[in-house]
Amino acid sequence: MRSFSNILALAASLPTAFAVSQGFNYGSVNSDGSFRFQADFQREFKLAKELTGTSGFNSARLYTMIQGGSSTNEPIQAIPAAIEEETTLLLGIWASSGEGFLQAEITALKSAIDKWGSSFTDLVVGISVGNEDLYRISPTGIAAKSGYGADPQTVANYIGEVRKALQGTPLSGSPIGHVDTWTAWVNGSNQAVIDAVDWVGFDAYPYFQNSQSNGIENGQALFEQAFSDTQNAVGGKDIWITETGWPVSGSTENLAVPSTENAKAYWDAVGCPRFGKINTWWFTLQDATPTTPNPSFGIVGAGSDTPLFDLSCDAASSSSSSSSKPSSSTTASAASASASASSASSTAAAATTSEASSAASVSSSASSEAPVVSSGGGLSPTQGGGGSVAPINSTVTKSTVSGVPTGASNTSVTTGKPPVVTATTVVQGSGATSAAPSSSSATTVSSNDAVTVGGSIFSAAGALFVALLAL
Repeated sequence: MRSFSNILALAASLPTAFAVSQGFNYGSVNSDGSFRFQADFQREFKLAKELTGTSGFNSARLYTMIQGGSSTNEPIQAIPAAIEEETTLLLGIWASSGEGFLQAEITALKSAIDKWGSSFTDLVVGISVGNEDLYRISPTGIAAKSGYGADPQTVANYIGEVRKALQGTPLSGSPIGHVDTWTAWVNGSNQAVIDAVDWVGFDAYPYFQNSQSNGIENGQALFEQAFSDTQNAVGGKDIWITETGWPVSGSTENLAVPSTENAKAYWDAVGCPRFGKINTWWFTLQDATPTTPNPSFGIVGAGSDTPLFDLSCDAASSSSSSSSKPSSSTTASAASASASASSASSTAAAATTSEASSAASVSSSASSEAPVVSSGGGLSPTQGGGGSVAPINSTVTKSTVSGVPTGASNTSVTTGKPPVVTATTVVQGSGATSAAPSSSSATTVSSNDAVTVGGSIFSAAGALFVALLAL
C-alpha cells in the first residue's frame, strides 16, 4: 500500500489538465481596439495571481490563436506571457469567419507548438473551437446585431478538423470543446456540437436576462437554473463555466443594476461556491483600458492593481446570495424574484454576451474592405436581450431587424473580433428551441424556419479573403 506522502507526490505530478482551473477571460485587444502584446498579457496574468483578498486565479481563457497585427498568422503573444507567469491556458480558435480563417488559426496553434514546445503545451488545459457562434445565428443573436456565427454542423466539422490537425502533436489528447450561451446548449437543433465536444463551455449572464425579474437578489437563482437546464441538455458532458459576471458600472437592464456592491454579491453567490471546484473563467479581470465600456465587468479598474470590491469569500454561501447586501438601487421585490426563479425552467431567459465588454463597435457593410487575418479575437459584447425559450415542437418568435437576415448592411461586428466574411445559413430544426427578445418588431415563424445570415456579396468577400490567404 502506498504511503500518504507517496499519494500526495503522485497527485502533484498529475498533468495540469487534471487540475481545476480558475481564472479570467482575456481578449486580444483593448477597449479601443488596439492590440495587446506580451507585456500587456503578462502584467494582467501577474495581477490575477496576486489579487488582494483571493488566490488561485492562475488560468487564462483566450479567444484566438492569432496575434493581432501580425501579417503571417503569428501565435498570440499571450502564450509567452503565460509561460513567464506560469499561467495555464484555455485556448480559443475563432470559428465564425469561414474555413480560411479556421486554417489560419490552426497554423498559428501549430506554430506555437513548434516554437515553445512543452513550455507551452504543458500549460494547455483545453481548446475551444468557437465562441458563441450558435448564439449569434439564433433569432436573439440576429436581433442583437451580434455579428455572424456558424451553424451547428459547421462547428462540429471544425472540431473534427482541429482534432485531425493536432494528431501526432503534444496536444493530440487535449480536451476540445465549444463555448456558447446556455440558451444555445438547450436548443435541440445544436445537438451535433454537443456530440462533437469533450466538454461544454457555459456562458451565462443573469444581468442580460431582461425579460425576467433579473435584479441582483435573483441573480444566483437565474444562474443556477441556466446551469441545471444545460446539464439536462448535454447528456453528462463536463460543463466548464467559461463566462459569467456582473457589471460594476453601466446601464440598467430591466431590474439588473450595475454596481460594485452587486458585482460583489454575484461574486459571492455564484463564484465563491465554485472556485476551485469546477473549471471557471470569470468575466473579467480588467476591461477599462483605455476607455470604460458600458457595461463594464472588470473587477479591477484601469491602471490599478486594487480590486473594486472585496474578493474574499468569507461571507459567501453556496446556497444563497443573501450574504452580500445588494445595491439599494435595485428595485425588484424578493417575492417577484422567487416567482421568476420557480418558473425559469419553462421560461428561461435568453442569455448573452460574447467575449465581454468593449466600448467600440463598427458596422459591417457591403462596402467594407476585404478583411485581414491579423485582426485577432477580442473582448467585445453581444448584448442580447432577455426572452423566453420556446417549448420543443412549438412555433417561435423571430425578431425582425432591418437588413437582417436578407441583407447585412447594418449588422454590427465589434472591434477586435476576427472579421466575418462568409455567408451562413442555419436551419432551426424540428424540435428546436429558439430564444426571442422581449422587445422588437417580430413575426411568428415555424421552429424549422431557415434563418439566413449574410448575403451573396459576403460570399464574394469570403472568396476574396481565402484568395488573399493563399498569397
